[in-house]
This record gives sequence, C-alpha cells and structure tokens, in this order.
Amino acid sequence: MENLSLGKIVEYPENYSSDILQAVPRSIGRNNIELTGELPFHGVDIWNAYEVSWLNPKGKPIVAILRCDVPITSPNLIESKSFKLYLNSLNQTVFASKLVVENTVKTDLSACAGSQVNVELYSSGEFSQMNIGSLDGYVIDDIDVNISTGDITPSLLCTNTNDSDETLVSHLLKSNCLITNQPDWGSVIIRYVGKQIDRAGLLKYLISFRQHNEFHEQCVERIFKDIMQQCSPTKLTVYARYTRRGGIDINPFRSNFEATYPNIRLARQ
Repeated sequence: MENLSLGKIVEYPENYSSDILQAVPRSIGRNNIELTGELPFHGVDIWNAYEVSWLNPKGKPIVAILRCDVPITSPNLIESKSFKLYLNSLNQTVFASKLVVENTVKTDLSACAGSQVNVELYSSGEFSQMNIGSLDGYVIDDIDVNISTGDITPSLLCTNTNDSDETLVSHLLKSNCLITNQPDWGSVIIRYVGKQIDRAGLLKYLISFRQHNEFHEQCVERIFKDIMQQCSPTKLTVYARYTRRGGIDINPFRSNFEATYPNIRLARQ
C-alpha cells in the first residue's frame, strides 16, 4: 500500500504508459471482514471515466466516455489515482482508431486486475445515449433518527416478523478514502427478500460509515456481509453509485441472485 501513488504528489505523464497502473489485492479488504474462500455474492465493479481523450492520426483530439467492468473475482482492484494518471497518458498519444484505444485499455486494465476487464468507449456522437436516471426503490432518508455513534455498528441492523420483498434506497452513504481520508459520497440501493429489515436501523447503520476509511468496493462488501449476518435475507443485492473524483466514478455491484444492474448515471454523478 505504501508504494501507491494515491495521496502523493506525482508528475502527470506526457506519453502513454501502462506501467502507471497500480494494483491493490482484494484480499486486503476481504480479510478485514473475514471474507475468505468462496464469496457469498457475485457482481462487478462498474467504472465510468468522463475525461478520456487521445489524438487521431492527423493530430486531432478525440474525446470519449469510458465504461469498464472489473469482475469481483479478479485478484486485484485497480487503484483509482493510477487509473486517472493512466488515462491522462493517452491525451497526447496518437491512436489509429477508437477500437485500437478500446483494445489497448482493455489489455492494460486486465493485466492490472489479473482478470479479463470489459471496456467500452462512447464517442461524442453517442453521449446522448447516457441519460441521467434514478435508483428505483423506497428512499429511507427522510426517516427521523437519532445518531449516537460514529463507528460502524452492524447491531443496528434488525428485522421484524413480516416477510418482505422490497428495494430500499439511501443517498446518505459517505465514507472516506483509505489512504487520503478524502470523503467518498454515494447512493446505495438494497434489494432483498426475507424478513422485513427495520428501515430506521438500516439508515442509522449506513450513516455509521460516515467517518469510516475504506475503498468503495470494500464498503459495499462489508454492507452485504453485515446485512446477511444480521438479517439473514434469502436474496440480497447491494449496489452503490459513488460520485466521481478526478473524472471517474466507481460503482460496486454485489448480489447473490441478480446477474447485473443497469449502469444508471445519477444526478450527483
């Protein structure tokens, strides 16, 4: 971790270089919450990068929006600042076509993650396809609660005797970067089947992340595990949409019953 560029003053690259990318073993976060062996969920980390550019063979700048899907079975996370620096290394580099850029980025990210990463580039003529949407579900943020702890408190999660199949949404998720302590703001959707989760307790639990230091992906996996342990739903999805930093947003999706969830860009993103 001490070798990461995150939290350090570094020079921005002037030429393309895949060596800028840095990997963080997923095992670091998973060991902290005792997630070893077979994972209790499947999913993907969805990255959207809005500051992507390169030069065509005539020297003309091309801009695009990049989406990549990093499988959660990959041994490594891609460190976000190194990803930003890597994308900046494309700015003054000539590529023959968008497809060449797409394949280059896919190869480099896959090597860093240690597993196949899917990459798609959307050119400026395709930006209109990326509409702003919203998370469907019952928003719990207006529940009147008293907050008495600044530490993550899984015991706040509890259920009643009613069976439920519902989707809950909160925009009050906030944690801090593990390295820099900078705030990470997010919205989270929790879809489950099982005994009804107490909404006030869930909201207080999510707010308890406010001073917690952890990467986005690790926070979502912690939320998933805590809900499973405290509430025992038969089906569970946890999907967080974080606001962007450095032109990149990260959106971890974890579920034990859903294959995927749409890449919906929210108003805060």
